Amino acid sequence: MHFFITGAGGQLGSEWVRFLDKQAENEVNTFLSSELDITDKEKLQSIVQGLHPDVVINCAAYTQVDKAEKERDKAFEINGQAVGHLAAVCASEQIKLVHYSTDYVFPGKLKDAKALPQGYPEDHKVNPVNTYGESKLLGEKELQSSGCSYLLIRTSWLCGRDGHNFVDTMLRLGEQKRKLRVVNDQWGSPAFCENVVENTYHLLKQNEEGIFHISSQGKTTWYEFAQEIFKQRNMNIVVEPVSSSEYKTRAKRPAFSLLNTQKITDTPGSVIINWKDGLRNLLKHI
Repeated sequence: MHFFITGAGGQLGSEWVRFLDKQAENEVNTFLSSELDITDKEKLQSIVQGLHPDVVINCAAYTQVDKAEKERDKAFEINGQAVGHLAAVCASEQIKLVHYSTDYVFPGKLKDAKALPQGYPEDHKVNPVNTYGESKLLGEKELQSSGCSYLLIRTSWLCGRDGHNFVDTMLRLGEQKRKLRVVNDQWGSPAFCENVVENTYHLLKQNEEGIFHISSQGKTTWYEFAQEIFKQRNMNIVVEPVSSSEYKTRAKRPAFSLLNTQKITDTPGSVIINWKDGLRNLLKHI
């Protein structure tokens, strides 16, 4: 297959480049966000049409959740309208588009944890609680209405070797402080880039289409996640649990954002790992 990757310098983009480097049978064209701004409709169309890949993997995104509350237009342009432009090009050229979205498109109510113990399924009603989630939802709608062949992958609490994420932040703070305060009333499960990429590639090889959730087995809080990071790293850090009301952020966070991964689990050949195993594998590479 001939792959075209946008946002190749981010967490997922870097993992895709690393993964495809090992797949000798594939042709790959990669673009950092500094090299290809997906909001530049004309340039995007020209490059995609010129290279005409089999698959476009869109890893370019605006991911600064709190900053998005002040930069609404920028978030919606990158996560929403630009996805529509890319999907339109892929539809006209009959190119398959892989696009990544987020658990933040769901309402995130704590009461949903009781009603949905395995997490939000792919067809659950969406209702974001912050600008970032709204902008990603617009991208989903643009994609689904474009007429292109697509894989829409929702992930949660994404962590990888490259870029900024919770694991990276905790390790950095753990080198600076002996005591940390971490939120303990937001529930979900981390997704690890390597596992996300491997499962997405498998879906492509199986010629699957539609929406899939790719995260990890198990449910945790940010506080428990932090504790496990330091435990596996053998770092003597005291982690104190705090409530969301005590830890103010500009953007509201969902109290519950667990993704149901049964659909991907039922796809032959796909592997969803336990979050603690995923963390252990990630820490080997950091």
